[in-house]
Amino acid sequence: MTMQDLAPPSPRNELATGLRDILPLAAGVGVYGLAFGLLAAQAQMGTLQTGVMGTIVFAGSAQIIAVERLLAGAGAGAAVLAGLALNLRLLLITASLRAELAGRPWWQVLLGLHVASDENWALMHAARASGRRAGYWYMVSGGLALVAVWVLATMAGAGFATAVPEPRALGMDFAFTAAFIAILRSLWGGGASLLPWAGAVATVLLTGLLTPLDPTWTLIMGGLAGAALAGVLGND
Repeated sequence: MTMQDLAPPSPRNELATGLRDILPLAAGVGVYGLAFGLLAAQAQMGTLQTGVMGTIVFAGSAQIIAVERLLAGAGAGAAVLAGLALNLRLLLITASLRAELAGRPWWQVLLGLHVASDENWALMHAARASGRRAGYWYMVSGGLALVAVWVLATMAGAGFATAVPEPRALGMDFAFTAAFIAILRSLWGGGASLLPWAGAVATVLLTGLLTPLDPTWTLIMGGLAGAALAGVLGND
C-alpha cells in the first residue's frame, strides 16, 4: 500500500463521487418533489414561493405535513410546529456529524448542517461500510444535488398545477398522500426503527381518540414521542 492509497481523497474527488452516488436517490426525490409542488399549489403557493420554501427548509416530510395542516385550516404556527416535530430526527443526524464538521469554517458548518438529510447521510455511511473513503465533501455534494432536484421538482409541480384548472378532477389531490408514503418508506431504517415508529403512531392514535386535541397537536406529540424513543434507544 502506497502513501497515495492512505491519503484522504481530495474535496474535488469527494464532490464528484458524492454526486455520482446520489443520482439514483435524487430521481426518487424528484418524483415526490413534483407531488409536493401539486400540494403547494392547492395551498395557493406560487412557483417562486414553493422554490424558496424548498431552498430554505429542505425537508420534504416537514414541508408536506406543514402545508397539509395549512390546507386543513390549522394556523401557521401549528403547521410549523408539526413540521418541526416530524423532523426532530435530523437533530440526531446532525449531532452525529461532529467529526466531519470539526475545525471547519462557520460557513462550511452551516452548509453541512443545512444539506444533511436521510439520503446523503445514510449514503456516506454506506460508502464507508463498503471500505470507501467518504467524508464532509461527499455528504455535501450529495446534499446539494438533492436540494437542486427537490427545488426544481417542487417548482415544476407547482407550475403545472397552476396551469390545470381542476387538479382534483385528474386525481392530483392524492399526489401528496402518495408522496408522503414514499418519503416514509425512504425513512424506514429496518428493525431499529420499529419501536420509535410504533411509539409515534401509538401516541398519535391515543391522543386523537382520548383527547380533544386538534390533529396538528397529535402529530406534534407523535413526532416528539418517536424522536424521544429513538434518542433513548440510540437510533439515528
